[in-house]
Amino acid sequence: MANERYVVRRPTDVREERSTCGFRRRLLKADEFPDLSISLLNLHNAKLHHHNRTTEFYYVIEGKGQLELDGERVDVEPGVLVRINPPTRHRALGDFTALILCSPAWIPEDNVVDE
Repeated sequence: MANERYVVRRPTDVREERSTCGFRRRLLKADEFPDLSISLLNLHNAKLHHHNRTTEFYYVIEGKGQLELDGERVDVEPGVLVRINPPTRHRALGDFTALILCSPAWIPEDNVVDE
């Protein structure tokens, strides 16, 4: 539901798509709000990658795993927030679901696969 003053979006309102890190639902995209994008991400077979302009925030909702950040591994579980500044090479390992916030909003051209 949307009008000029607010937007209400449920995960079921948005189709799931394959991404570099797994399967995501893009809840807020760059064409709607250039300063911020938000995705719900189910991690699966993530590829090592980086961004040149976008800072990512991973907030883990469920499950456990690790984030590999420039070769270092950080354990994550529900309630953990990790900020990833550009151009940190990163990927997710394990089985977890995270809310991903990107500022400025994520665009495909800023996704650089390193593998």
